[in-house]
Amino acid sequence: MRIGVRAHDFGRLPAGELAGRIAAKGLCCVQLALSKAIAGLDLHPGNLNPGMAYEIGQAFQLHGIQIAVLGCYINPIHPDPDTRSVLLGLFKEHIRYAHDFGCGLVALETGSVHADYSFHPDNHSERAFQMFLTAIASLVAEAEKFGVIVGIEGVTTHVVSTPAKMRRVIDAIGSNNLQVVFDPVNLLSMENYQNQDRVMQDTFDLYGDRIAVVHAKDFIIRGETFTAVRTGRGRLNYGLLLDLIHKRKPYVSILLEEVSEETVEECTRYIHSIARNW
Repeated sequence: MRIGVRAHDFGRLPAGELAGRIAAKGLCCVQLALSKAIAGLDLHPGNLNPGMAYEIGQAFQLHGIQIAVLGCYINPIHPDPDTRSVLLGLFKEHIRYAHDFGCGLVALETGSVHADYSFHPDNHSERAFQMFLTAIASLVAEAEKFGVIVGIEGVTTHVVSTPAKMRRVIDAIGSNNLQVVFDPVNLLSMENYQNQDRVMQDTFDLYGDRIAVVHAKDFIIRGETFTAVRTGRGRLNYGLLLDLIHKRKPYVSILLEEVSEETVEECTRYIHSIARNW
């Protein structure tokens, strides 16, 4: 089983030190959001280059850590057209230099009509959906040129909020360079958490072949509030999730969220305890 983390959950450090701390916990892969994780790096459009990518990538490879995902979590439907253009350009830079990092997948979420990515009811409108399709089509076209995968992550409060909508995006774009980062908790809410098994099963039935990476966390219900917590501290049916992964996506990278350097081993042990019969 391949278990990793978001690199920035271990802090913002020089690449070699960060990779060493992650490797010391027995992990094998990361999602790397450059500006969040690499100390001294204040990334702006035009900064990325092959040398930077190679140096950072080598630092992780020397510790046996795969950069499974480059995280570039822009808002692809930012309400200001000029800002949106700059953000899409930044994502395309990540695509162009992904292989220099030793990575083939660049990921993002699907956007909000609010500039700060907060929820807006219009996120679930057809207009927002069509805006997202236009944006993602341009990113996938760039990815096809460089042999890179664009990974999109559905979230209940964003444009792509359900497994059915994700399937619709996949069909509309029609490219194998578009794949999915699956986070089951992100597809749950107060309205549907009691149907979590159905959500997970629908995900694998509708586009299991397109799942490239899995994000792993948990959730609790406090009164009328749905709250994400670290793996093993909540109500997610990890038995079902890991069974689906085992049968449909063996060796997929499972990247823990909501963890720290101090809690990651607890979460890893929990996953292994559920999967002990594999």
